Amino acid sequence: MPASSSSPTVLLDAVTAAGLPPGPLAVAESITMLQALAAVPDPRNPRGRRHSLQSVLLLAVGAVLAGARSYAAIAQWARCAQQEVAVCGPTPHATTFGRVLAAVDPAALQRALTGWVLTRRAARRRRHAHDAQPRGEGRTVLAVDGKTLRGAREEHGQQAKLVAVLDHAEHLALSQVQVVDGDELAAFVPVLDTLADLHGVVVTADALHCQRTHADYLHARGAHYLFTVKANQPTLRRALARLPWAQVPGLRERNVGHGRTESRSIKVIDLASTPEGSLFPHGARAIKVVRRRRVAGRAKASVETVYAITSLGHRDADPRLLAGWIRSHWTIENCLHWVRDVTEGEDHSSVRTGHGPQVMAALRNTAINIIRLRGETNIAAAHRAFSYRPTDVLDALTAA
Repeated sequence: MPASSSSPTVLLDAVTAAGLPPGPLAVAESITMLQALAAVPDPRNPRGRRHSLQSVLLLAVGAVLAGARSYAAIAQWARCAQQEVAVCGPTPHATTFGRVLAAVDPAALQRALTGWVLTRRAARRRRHAHDAQPRGEGRTVLAVDGKTLRGAREEHGQQAKLVAVLDHAEHLALSQVQVVDGDELAAFVPVLDTLADLHGVVVTADALHCQRTHADYLHARGAHYLFTVKANQPTLRRALARLPWAQVPGLRERNVGHGRTESRSIKVIDLASTPEGSLFPHGARAIKVVRRRRVAGRAKASVETVYAITSLGHRDADPRLLAGWIRSHWTIENCLHWVRDVTEGEDHSSVRTGHGPQVMAALRNTAINIIRLRGETNIAAAHRAFSYRPTDVLDALTAA
């Protein structure tokens, strides 16, 4: 009978392969993170290596969990952490962390981390598989969006930019790829290619990605799309605006909080056998959302009208679900990009050369994922807690 992933033999093999002493990690139940990092190729010459790549990456993840934002902070945390966390003998110097992380292949590192988070998400879903959900609620919905690394520059002087994929429901960053030559559209397919199975998945994106080639790609992979339609598709937007919305019953939601009152109405029209249905590949239904917002102290309310198109038929999702998915698409801004910018200080990071900015972004995504997989929602508070109790980092990594 093969050993389980938590057995001493498998754990010892993983530790030995990583070049780590077995003693400090003997308390671990499983180290899937360490095993995932074994797939990342080491860019250094084998001669003269003092620290294995896995140990450097593992320490870097732990330091980012504790709130480290620079190579110096990573090295200081690794040096000052309690012995159980210092898993690679003598602590690497800050220049070692900088040299290694700037040279690591970010695509290979992301593939390893994507495989890890998908495995953890699947395990989490198996634990909650008994929870009953209404039809359509259990469908996987992914948001795709880009983010600029303001402090980093590519070799030609352009600002570095990444496109990420976030799970709507679980707020886990599943993958990201670098935008080449500033063309975010070209990164849409590569970032989704990193996910092995998209069958039945709904992909949401803003108006930039409302492209016919993207719709065909998702259809070919058995996935569905939900795209906002704006001025970059003028013919389609005019056609959707001309639909007989006044004759369609709508769904209305109202929310009060944070000093404002918001109401949203959503209407959905089936595009089957209509001229508008032929304007966009696999378009099944058109959606109109009207948002009204009144801020306390202001006499006039703001009104915004948004059109969207989806390949989901009436049997796949009702208007309430569609409205929720359109709204929750922006969790990628609030739960990932904003957290990295503000809580983790990404835009002000001094890491700006080589592959360092992309690697650090991947490590920040992983730290956020670990925190959310532990059931915590306050990322800033979790970072502070890890900085106060370094041994908790080991617990988090062994549970990861």
